[in-house]
Amino acid sequence: MKMRGKPISAKAIFVLCFASFLAGSLFTNQNWTHPSRAKDNRIAIIPHHVTKLQELKQDWDPKRKMVEGKPGDIMGEVQKTHEAIKSLESTMSTLEMELAVARTVQSYEQHYSLEKLANHSLQKAFVVIGINTAFSSRKRRESLRQTGCLKKLEKEKGIVIRFVIGHSATPGGVLDKAIDLEDAEHKDFLRLKHVEGYHELSTKTRLYFSTAVSIWDAEFYLKVDDDVHLNLGMLMSTLARYRSKPRIYIGCMKSGPVLSQKPILHRYANEDVSLGSWLLGLEVEHVDDRSMCCGTPPDCEWKAQEGSVCVASFDWSCSGICNSVKRMKVVHDSCGEGEGAVWNVNL
Repeated sequence: MKMRGKPISAKAIFVLCFASFLAGSLFTNQNWTHPSRAKDNRIAIIPHHVTKLQELKQDWDPKRKMVEGKPGDIMGEVQKTHEAIKSLESTMSTLEMELAVARTVQSYEQHYSLEKLANHSLQKAFVVIGINTAFSSRKRRESLRQTGCLKKLEKEKGIVIRFVIGHSATPGGVLDKAIDLEDAEHKDFLRLKHVEGYHELSTKTRLYFSTAVSIWDAEFYLKVDDDVHLNLGMLMSTLARYRSKPRIYIGCMKSGPVLSQKPILHRYANEDVSLGSWLLGLEVEHVDDRSMCCGTPPDCEWKAQEGSVCVASFDWSCSGICNSVKRMKVVHDSCGEGEGAVWNVNL
């Protein structure tokens, strides 16, 4: 097929091609960048963190400081280091103390919570009376059992009475078996984990109170010897007057034998001296009640006739009723308050 019109010359075609090439080159130079230049730009846009880190490393490099620094600067850095270490040690010490305090508080709170929970299972009582006794004192115990219905008092009046005794130097021996049989019959002993001995009475007294507190939740805890006569009704009335006082030590305060026998005071051989000395360091109100240390007849008998019945009666010369096995019943008949007195006390 033939083309219409006038044919284009070869020269014109060459000029047009050359112009198109120039135009394309110019456009490309203005709008396109070589890949190698883009790579250089990517390297350049990495922040100067590496350089900064290197500078910091050089600033904190101890070797560099030791080499470049002056002697004065070195000593200054050493001093600063020592101060920093001391500050760190002080902080650690404070934290350790705070941690120890926190642990102590936590331990106390846990112990108190457990003790509070345990108290719910304790037996309630108005008073727990611990009567110190020995292996050889069975007749004394029998004489005391004849003066009252001990078990009935516990159930109806909350008066717990126990003979307090430990074990012999040979546990399971003849002495311990004799107490086992007696306890099986009367069930009125409080057995302690303690070796019996006259010179161990202070330890026995301490163990009695700690053991009694762990068994009974009582308002009062009383310690008495098995050769002392008690009027339980008068005792209950006396204690009832002090129920509103939370920390009170009631007894017959005496000082003569203690002051005149210094070795006893120094060694606390007497359990009453020990108990009094233990309570001196506590915020306890001391009540000196002379009705708790009446003499045997005629002293307690006269007072009973006058209407001032004694709480406790004994012979000062014996620190108890002399020959108590034979005389306990006599004292009870002469100085006793009457069989119904304890049952008439309204607690």
